[in-house]
Amino acid sequence: MPIGPFKKKPSGPKPISLALQGGGSHGAFEWGVIDRLLEEEDIEIHAVTAASAGAMNAVCLAQGLIDGGRANGREAAKTRLERFWKQVNRNGGRNVFGDTSIWTNAFSGGTDWLKNTPGWRMAETFALSMSPYEFNPFNLNPLHDALEGEIDFKALRERSPIKLYIAATAVRTSKLKVFRETELTARHIMASACLPQVFQAVEIDGEPYWDGGFLANPPLWPLFYDDTPDDILLVSLNPFVRDETPKTPGEIMDRLNEITFNAALASELRAIGFVQKLLDEGLLKDTARGRYRRMLMHAITADKALADLSLGSKFDTGWSFLTDLRDRGRKAADAWLGNHLTKVGVSSSLDLKNGFP
Repeated sequence: MPIGPFKKKPSGPKPISLALQGGGSHGAFEWGVIDRLLEEEDIEIHAVTAASAGAMNAVCLAQGLIDGGRANGREAAKTRLERFWKQVNRNGGRNVFGDTSIWTNAFSGGTDWLKNTPGWRMAETFALSMSPYEFNPFNLNPLHDALEGEIDFKALRERSPIKLYIAATAVRTSKLKVFRETELTARHIMASACLPQVFQAVEIDGEPYWDGGFLANPPLWPLFYDDTPDDILLVSLNPFVRDETPKTPGEIMDRLNEITFNAALASELRAIGFVQKLLDEGLLKDTARGRYRRMLMHAITADKALADLSLGSKFDTGWSFLTDLRDRGRKAADAWLGNHLTKVGVSSSLDLKNGFP
């Protein structure tokens, strides 16, 4: 991983980069994680790489830090994140996160049995037979208005206090596009969160884009090539491990979705582990001006925290559900801080050598 190491301050909070996955309303779990991290004076977030719902959290964090300035940025960021998720609640998940189906709305309310009935599967097949260009010809997407109402993108482009890396998938070329904070608009965030089954592709400079999670959920490599902290804290929303083998059609599709949206991330984590192995064996050199960096990986994963939630719940935007996810995120972040804060700047707390994920 080329480029020299991040230039750390001689004293003060430990700098970290956040890597935020996408996952619909489960992004409220990341809200909770960030909320808790902002209370920790020994941690300072310098960069965020993200896709989809993670991208929304990223721009809200940056906006809050702008709002509050050096003195009150952390509190302002906490406030901005809460305001955004309240807006998500008011707009409703079927509008913001792509659920246009009364069947899915019923399912997200807890009627899991419905997804495995013949009626559900017939409705699902019918829904998939239509494109968003047919059932949403005017391309209505309240996410644009929600983002414009909460984020001053001009201020973000001009003076974001943190580096941002927002992933989107270029439809025509199958290439990952990473947008930076200096170019972001609401359309860039919409592109990062564009599920092609329910939204028309978002065009930026003549190129159509879909959800960034297809190729990077989230992208880690931009952090290797830029002047960012050596420590990366990954916050995942899709469990890597499930104890039970899925057997019903609904369970199979849910697990396939999780595996698909974790695939690119798993590859990047393996690459980091491989480079670390070569560094440990002396086959590569990690020096102040060396070509390769020793990235220190940490993670707050969904494997335990969100293991009881199904794919359908990613469309649930009830306030009690969102605040439950926030509280789960705060609890998970608190546990990570208690167990691993001392490792930041020293060593990885994520064991890549033994096959994670």
